[in-house]
Amino acid sequence: MNLQQKAPQAFEQQFGAKPELSVYAPGRVNIIGEHTDYNDGFVMPCAIDYGTAVSGKVRSDSLFKVYAADLDEWDEFDLKAPIEPNNSKKWTGYVRGVVKFIQEKCPQFTQGADLAISGNVPLGSGLSSSAALEVSVGKFCQLLGDLPLSNVELALIGQKAENKFVGCQCGNMDQLISALGQEDHLLMIDCRSLETKPTPVPKGAAVMIINSNVKHDLVTGEYNTRRQQCEKAAEFFGVKALRDVSVEQFKAKEQELEALDKDVAKRARHVVTENQRVLDAVKALKQGDLAALGKLMGQSHDSMRDDFEITVPEIDYLVELAQEAIGTTGGARMTGGGFGGCIVALAPADKVDSVRAYIAKHYKARFGKAETFYVCHASQGVHQL
Repeated sequence: MNLQQKAPQAFEQQFGAKPELSVYAPGRVNIIGEHTDYNDGFVMPCAIDYGTAVSGKVRSDSLFKVYAADLDEWDEFDLKAPIEPNNSKKWTGYVRGVVKFIQEKCPQFTQGADLAISGNVPLGSGLSSSAALEVSVGKFCQLLGDLPLSNVELALIGQKAENKFVGCQCGNMDQLISALGQEDHLLMIDCRSLETKPTPVPKGAAVMIINSNVKHDLVTGEYNTRRQQCEKAAEFFGVKALRDVSVEQFKAKEQELEALDKDVAKRARHVVTENQRVLDAVKALKQGDLAALGKLMGQSHDSMRDDFEITVPEIDYLVELAQEAIGTTGGARMTGGGFGGCIVALAPADKVDSVRAYIAKHYKARFGKAETFYVCHASQGVHQL
């Protein structure tokens, strides 16, 4: 059963009525540009055909009664009372946080609803199940209350919920691509101006996602530590964010920064060079040059492993296997926040079977657990079903 059916069906089973409104928001995979978003930099993700659906119906009071179908769990809160975290269930923070910050922009929004939520983005995989949840709930509220909020504003509300309510200092990429994704396109996003440039996925190319099945949890300290290190580096260069430092400027002061703090220098090197790689990737894609893109993806992975230090042995090995199987016809790299999760590979569609077989042959033999392999389609962002 697909999500378009699962959420309405779960609603009907739990609430004994048909839903009046259903929305869907996708997860995402990032092709290149990792940990650049909260440095005001450039990223190039695409929305994928895995996401979160919300089905619901207006209530006559101000209560939100929420059923998480995949977990068989409930949450309930009142839109006319201050919205506080429900610390016993992590998922409720994403829902409550979004509603709270929608009310901050639209205080008139006190309309209660019954809703059922269902998703198929693998949790803890780095494919942004949290952003899909935030953006789908945001869109549901916007349509429910006929609120004057654009999809960009809904994305930023989702980010705020994650930063201020859940406590993960993520950037805005995940929510923006979930809200703005375009069918058959990657989206180059300038995370400062929020300007987007759709870039077609090259004809005949397949986007593969390989899940290491090593779960990550970004609210734990490492992600927030990386963010603080980047802020320190920006301070050293006297700029608002590392986006404002060119590769040449970094090289000129690299030794000075290393003398002050080796780790901060490494983090800055990754972000500054990664921003340049995203800009170079746009050019490669425009020319349909998968070999050039593959090289950039490889450099990006090495930089995340050596300078940002966010990979784990399973991820490094998956990337190595994918690169061996793909050769010079595409590329592979870690994708997502790090410390587990997935890799992404881009290659001609006729390579999919051989990549899948090569990884299946070697990965489990080394780590004793199997990978999960997805072939994805660049999809449309949030929409009403």
